[in-house]
Amino acid sequence: MKIDDIDMSILTELQRDARLSMRELGRLVNLSAPSVTERVKRLEDSGMIEGYTIQINRKKLGFTMDCLIEVTIQHGDHKRFKSFVENYPTVLSCYRIAGKACYMVLLTVSQLDEIEAFLDEISAYTSTLTHVVFSEVKINTALEQHTPLLS
Repeated sequence: MKIDDIDMSILTELQRDARLSMRELGRLVNLSAPSVTERVKRLEDSGMIEGYTIQINRKKLGFTMDCLIEVTIQHGDHKRFKSFVENYPTVLSCYRIAGKACYMVLLTVSQLDEIEAFLDEISAYTSTLTHVVFSEVKINTALEQHTPLLS
């Protein structure tokens, strides 16, 4: 799908505030509400907009520790691990990676023993290396910083 500057403006505004009304979004990008609604629908239908989410402050919910866990699967038991990690309640993300490890898991917990419990459950068929996160560097993910589709 080819997108233009107006589509990028729509995506940028929705990234800033996904709760904008179509009328307000149209005002921000200089289009009528029906025109902007049509463009947003096209962006959704093409998969450019995958969904609308909220950001939750995990620390305020009691999840005060994050850790990154490098997981190396032993005996090719990838299906078992994927099935386990897909439904684990405190896993925020899991990536299949290249290098010494097979996966990188981001786990959020309220106590250290929760990390240990996770590791205990997979220790029979994996080896792991755990990194406790002290702080996060906030990255600017605003679309106006990254526009390869318009190049």
